[in-house]
Amino acid sequence: MIRIGTVSSIWRYPVKGMAGESLTRADIGSMGVSGDRILAVQDVARQEIQSCKFRPELLQCRCKAVDNAETVEILFPDGEVKLSSDRDVNDKISQLVGHKSKLQSLRPKSDSKFYQRFKRDDHSWLTELKATFAREPGEPLPDLDNLPDEMQTYVSLLGTFFLVSPFHIITTASLKHMRSIHPGPDWNVERFRPNLIIETLPEISGLAEQEWLGRSLVIGDVTVKLGEAAPRCGAVVRKQQGFSEDRSILRSIVRDAHQNLGVYGDILAEGAIHAGDQIYLV
Repeated sequence: MIRIGTVSSIWRYPVKGMAGESLTRADIGSMGVSGDRILAVQDVARQEIQSCKFRPELLQCRCKAVDNAETVEILFPDGEVKLSSDRDVNDKISQLVGHKSKLQSLRPKSDSKFYQRFKRDDHSWLTELKATFAREPGEPLPDLDNLPDEMQTYVSLLGTFFLVSPFHIITTASLKHMRSIHPGPDWNVERFRPNLIIETLPEISGLAEQEWLGRSLVIGDVTVKLGEAAPRCGAVVRKQQGFSEDRSILRSIVRDAHQNLGVYGDILAEGAIHAGDQIYLV
């Protein structure tokens, strides 16, 4: 095992698509951080679970889990705070995103209809999906024309509100690398919605986590297998509480990082992690 750094911070996002909360300790299970993506916003007309790709206004809300993750507290951009259990919370969300919406809890994997994509026809859904990546003429897209059948049919992994994987990782080395190339913007880590930020050792540089794909991280009792790089969409440029919109960030990621920043992980061994824990590469 090679020591690569420490846990800088841990993040969870109790409502899919909304900004989340920073933790100093978290229980990590097969579905990632406990309390992560326990709710999602459903478009009532489309009968479809929404993400910040399609409803970027959700990013202007900040949420945190309360009451042992039984309830979620949502701070709206106008400063109003509501609980997920409040009777008028769906009206508030609908007003924000401009579409009649409601919060939904996870349902069993067997309820596959709940997770289906809205498809008006065979082609418009893919056109909509490509548009969320906010590419300019000449910029490459991820290979969306050859998505696995499950990703074409469903908006998330069945039984979850995760698109690809329950755990997302980014290193300070990568953020430092991108700042060195494009120093003007605010490379606030919240733009990239990681679960784990690794404070890498000083000698580690570049897009470090991209070089570790296929290997595993060990953090105490927790083991995470690093699976795929994370292609970036238009959500990373959007305004959130604390920073403004900046489209140049996505231009730089597409140009200078092969359109990827951060990696997805799968949990091989469960346990608890803490800020400051040592991290080893296997």
